[in-house]
Amino acid sequence: MQSIDEIKLFETVFNNASIGIVVVNGQAEITLCNRFALAQFGYDDVEELVGKKIEVLIPGRFRHRHENHRDHYLGDPKSRPMGIGLDLFAVKKDGTEFPVEISLGNYQVEHNKYVVAFVIDITLRKKAEDSIIQLNAELEKKVEERTTSLQHIVGQLNDQIKETEEKDIELRAALSKEKELGELKSRFVSVASHEFRTPLSTVLSSTYLLQKYTSTEDQPKREKHIQRIISSVNLLTDILNDFLSVGKIEEGKIQARFSIFDLQKMVNETITEMNAICKNGQQIKYTHTGKTDAELDPTMFKHILLNLLSNAIKFSPENGRIDITTAVEDSNIQLRIKDSGIGISKEDQEHLFERFFRARNAINIQGTGLGLHIVSKYAELMNGTITCNSKLEEGTEFRITFKHNTDL
Repeated sequence: MQSIDEIKLFETVFNNASIGIVVVNGQAEITLCNRFALAQFGYDDVEELVGKKIEVLIPGRFRHRHENHRDHYLGDPKSRPMGIGLDLFAVKKDGTEFPVEISLGNYQVEHNKYVVAFVIDITLRKKAEDSIIQLNAELEKKVEERTTSLQHIVGQLNDQIKETEEKDIELRAALSKEKELGELKSRFVSVASHEFRTPLSTVLSSTYLLQKYTSTEDQPKREKHIQRIISSVNLLTDILNDFLSVGKIEEGKIQARFSIFDLQKMVNETITEMNAICKNGQQIKYTHTGKTDAELDPTMFKHILLNLLSNAIKFSPENGRIDITTAVEDSNIQLRIKDSGIGISKEDQEHLFERFFRARNAINIQGTGLGLHIVSKYAELMNGTITCNSKLEEGTEFRITFKHNTDL
């Protein structure tokens, strides 16, 4: 027999689980339901469900079909992993339907069979997936429209293209651009679906947990999950901003707006901001030489600085050192950021500034592969050149040199 402590432990785990749990007997009647499941389905008390058929949680349009499925399952119950089978839907007390993932387990007490259903509401994930599918459809349509337009042009100019080598080169370039757009679309959808999943899952789980904390004593827990939601939303915003920035750069809609600003002051302020995300024991050392005034696009320069510094923090270990050096000379402005991180192989350095490229030793670290591409483009717009010097496990150094306005 189970001890009182074991029973209390079971009740604590059961009622505080952050997933809906419903227990059904061999007659398909609900016998147990934890608090999380009650909140999912909009019920106030477990007595509202106990003794009722499991079909009360199934949309009416599926109930008849579900009765056959559950009778078959109860006849030969087997554990079923999450997500196996067709798209599933559940219904709340007020009649609202929502998509779910369900895994099933079973056990037997004496001669009585029981089935345990673990229920997850995937509404937010479905919305995110639908948004990506819609975006994919729009990109497909855009490619189709451009391809149709290109084919029309080819039909009109076919005779002229055959006569001149210049027209032939122009056509090949256009076709290559279309192919590149198609590849960019596929890569975008792949990266977006992967990078959105983690922050969206964090938002979903924290939102579920917030429903549990209703008392004043739970305020620290609420604040913790609210901060997780805010951080995840900010991450999604940063990812979207990277995608938008790349699009604007490719379309030539971004131009450098030069102005004079205090370079040393901006770097110090940025370091202060980034100290908040430093790992335990990490130190940022900054050195400046020469004048402090520089003429660049301050917004672009700040973006470059934030990206390189955040990468240095992300890829460096705890207690690691990050060195930042700036210099304003007669002929140029220099920015150097050196970390003590995982480094980059020579093979990967050849593709470092390409869109969506991720080094092989950084595949499992959060990122879109757009940051360094944007940095290189911003540097180019400000008459700058960027170089990378790195060895695996020995850190990485980025150097950017901007041509300086000597009239300052």
